[in-house]
Amino acid sequence: MTTTLTGCIVTSMTTNKKQRVTLFVNPDILKHARAQAVLDEITLTALVEIALIKYLPDETVVKKIKIES
Repeated sequence: MTTTLTGCIVTSMTTNKKQRVTLFVNPDILKHARAQAVLDEITLTALVEIALIKYLPDETVVKKIKIES
């Protein structure tokens, strides 16, 4: 069996484009997040983006490998 690297994708969080997303979130967590966004005087979108940016690494590398048999 031979394994070869056929591609590599590097993503970073430096884009300003927005995309609509649907999530299923515990209602209590959502209520808490909305309240915190109001206190911070930011949108819920901004709060979630800030939380994700803090949680995620600066860069993600995804390697696609092709397995030949």
